[in-house]
Amino acid sequence: MSDLATGLRCLGRGQRWVAGHGRWYGFGLIPAAIALVLYAAALVLLGLFAGDLAAWATPFADDWDPAWRTLLRVSVAVLVFAGGLMLAVLSFTAVTLLIGDPFYEKLSEKVEECEGGCPSAPDEPLWRGLWRSACDSLYVLMWALLFAAPLLLLGFVPFLGQTVVPLAGLAVSGFFLTVELSSVALQRREVPVRERMRLVRGRLRLALGFGVPLAAAFLVPFVAVFLMPGAVAGAALLVRELYDETWPGPGAGVPEDDRTRTLGPYR
Repeated sequence: MSDLATGLRCLGRGQRWVAGHGRWYGFGLIPAAIALVLYAAALVLLGLFAGDLAAWATPFADDWDPAWRTLLRVSVAVLVFAGGLMLAVLSFTAVTLLIGDPFYEKLSEKVEECEGGCPSAPDEPLWRGLWRSACDSLYVLMWALLFAAPLLLLGFVPFLGQTVVPLAGLAVSGFFLTVELSSVALQRREVPVRERMRLVRGRLRLALGFGVPLAAAFLVPFVAVFLMPGAVAGAALLVRELYDETWPGPGAGVPEDDRTRTLGPYR
């Protein structure tokens, strides 16, 4: 329970930090606003053409009784749109972080500097950092979809789909949101994506305490835009809970074995 409370506290501290640093808050709003416009347009198009997609996917129902055909195709259209919405929730953070990589890197650095000490970022060209972030996000999204797809189908099971499945979906979304948001600070520490996943999974209650309230808030239209800067700031604070800061970072002259011993849960 203490880890759940710590995760929630990190989220709240991140929001308070950006509220007290208005310039950085405005700076962090830009990528999320761009991503929101793109996602809103995509979801509107999906809603407009969901019926056509359902008809294309069910040609075998052309000769059915009109009532049954309509019921089937409306169900398929709802399933298609629900799948698109779930994909949007799961991928919004990854796309926003990709669009705003330089923005959020600076924001995350500033938060850590205010907290006392910030590891230096890897010395690499911008295009290489963006490419690495895109590949890492695709890896995380692949795992998120492996969990989300069965939950989407179970959502049509009576009672189960209205009780257990939404809660499980929030937990899955919350976990992967935490993985994505913590990637900004963990990339700066040169932690590979697979190790990031293991690191966050090792403190699952901490990740859920941070990510589940955020995932629930992201379901409300437009809220994600206003919460993203604080979410990035909170994730920087969360990483300091996850990661032993006694490792000075790459290039600090610390032997590899000593670095491994300082990683705490990362081991």
